[in-house]
Amino acid sequence: MTWSIVAHDPATGAFAVAVSTCNFAVGASCPFLRAGVGAVSTQSFTNRYLGPAILDALERGLAPADAIESALAGDKGRGIRQVHCVDRHGRSAAFTGDNCVDWCGDSPDKGFSVAGNMLAGPGVVAGTAAAFRVNSGLPLPERLMLAMEAGEAEGGDKRGRQSAAMLLTTTEDFPDLNLRVDDHKDPLVELRRLLGIWREVRAPFLEDAPRKADPSGKCDIDAIETSWIDRGVTLRFRR
Repeated sequence: MTWSIVAHDPATGAFAVAVSTCNFAVGASCPFLRAGVGAVSTQSFTNRYLGPAILDALERGLAPADAIESALAGDKGRGIRQVHCVDRHGRSAAFTGDNCVDWCGDSPDKGFSVAGNMLAGPGVVAGTAAAFRVNSGLPLPERLMLAMEAGEAEGGDKRGRQSAAMLLTTTEDFPDLNLRVDDHKDPLVELRRLLGIWREVRAPFLEDAPRKADPSGKCDIDAIETSWIDRGVTLRFRR
């Protein structure tokens, strides 16, 4: 009931997932990330326990295929599961259960993987993967966006459209980017709009926020006020 792309950018260390489906709030159940470890999407009658289990296995050093197999070992519903992942070495792997609804399939590759089920056809996965490859010079969020749009152009989820999400992390224990479109008539169009807002008002200030390399972040109130004044903001700190 979903298709997604999981990816790793070795230049920045980022892990990301982009996903869309004809179901409510896909971002609440499918994508899982862990900084320095990997990215996972668990879908098709989703078992949310698979995401953390695969990331735990990757963190222990298992290869992606072995991490997936170890997570599925105790799942009696493995026939209706679909899951794929990528690790910090750029290795990827995917599993599509024997009972998943057609069209279903996956395409793991170096540094990324695409997988989907209940799709219009194999062109959805192929188109998503091709667009991701051809746009290698772009920042990772924009590459993911173009890849998902290419998959939609091939028919996407054969039932229709409802939700989409994009999640990205680099060094922190929380995402740099966490965008969700939970219920929309054209979720990828709305996701692109939100990505544009993130790029303008959130991305430029990520380095100012508290982070592992600077646990307090930017907190000089005089400097912050100066930046407000430069932007015409009338707010001021109490003194």
